[in-house]
Amino acid sequence: MTGDLLSEVFDVVEIRGLVSGGFTARGPWVTRSALTDPLKFIAMARGRARLATDGIGAPLHLQSGDIAILNGRTWLELRGGTGEGPTREIEMPVGYSSFHDVTDLADADDIVLGGHVELNPAGEALLLEALPPVGHVRASAAAAPRLCSSLDRILNEVTGNLMGSAFAIRQHGQLLLLDMLRAYVDQAVLPPGRLRLLADEQLRPALDLMHAEPGRPWRLAELARAASMSRTTFAARFRLVAGMPPLTYLSRWRMLLAQRALREGDDRIASLASVLGYASESAFSTAFKREVGEAPRHYRYRYQYQMRDEAEARAGGQMAGHRPVRQLDV
Repeated sequence: MTGDLLSEVFDVVEIRGLVSGGFTARGPWVTRSALTDPLKFIAMARGRARLATDGIGAPLHLQSGDIAILNGRTWLELRGGTGEGPTREIEMPVGYSSFHDVTDLADADDIVLGGHVELNPAGEALLLEALPPVGHVRASAAAAPRLCSSLDRILNEVTGNLMGSAFAIRQHGQLLLLDMLRAYVDQAVLPPGRLRLLADEQLRPALDLMHAEPGRPWRLAELARAASMSRTTFAARFRLVAGMPPLTYLSRWRMLLAQRALREGDDRIASLASVLGYASESAFSTAFKREVGEAPRHYRYRYQYQMRDEAEARAGGQMAGHRPVRQLDV
C-alpha cells in the first residue's frame, strides 16, 4: 500500500515533525520572525490570521484548522485578532507560557502552534522538491478531520499538565506531519518527484516490487507488466510522475537504503553491496560516491563521529544541569 511505502520512506530518510511551541491571544496581535529551517509550519489551531512571507504576492488567510507549510522562506509575519485597542506584538521566541494565562482554551480567540520539519539531505530531496514556497493545507480537505484531531491532542498535552507531556508532544508532532502531508496530497497537484510517485495508484504495483526486493536486477519489462502497461507507456508515465526513469529511481532508492545501513549497522561494505544488487564492492562504492559525494567507509565514520560528539554534548549539558526549553520557533 502507498501508506506503507511512505512509512518506509520516512524511516529511511529520517523525516521528523517537531512542534516547538505556540501561543494564545485575544484582541489584535502580530508576531514576526526570521526563518532558518528549510521547512516550517504554522498551525491555526483556533481562530483566524493572515500570514505574510517572502515570495508570495498577497497574505495567506488561515482559518481555524488550517496549516501553512513554509518551504525555504526567510521571514514570517502572522497577524490576527479583532476589536478595538492597540495591536499587541508577540515577541519571538516564546514558549507555551501564554497557555498558562487562560484557565480554558475557549477564552482565547486565537491559538497558534508552530514547528519545523527535521530533514537529512535525502528528506530534503523528498519534501522540498514536492512543496511550493508556501503550501496551504486547508481544514476543508478530505483528510482534515485527522489533522484537526492531531492539533487537539497536542493542545490537550500542552494544557493538561500531564506526566510525560513533552514525550507525547514529540510523538504527536510526527502524526501531525503525516496528517499534513496526507491532507496536502489530497488537495494539491504535486510536481514530479518521489512524493507524487508514492501517491500514484497506477505505478504502485511496480513500486511495491522495487521496494520489496531492491537488490534484484529488475528489468523494465517486468516492472511494466506488474503495472499492466506496455514498456513504452510505463517508462513515459514513470518519468512524468517521478521526474526520473524507473531504474534511476531504483538506483537512488538503493543508495538511501545503503546510507541507513551505514548509519545504523556495522555490516561489511562487501556484504551490503551484495544485498543491494551490486556485482562487487568496488561497483557499489563507485555508485555510492557518485550519488552521495563520499565513499561508504568515510560516510560511516563521519556519521559515527558525529553521533559520538552529539552524545557527549548531551551528556555534558545534563551534567551541567541544563534543561531543554520549549520555544515557539516559527
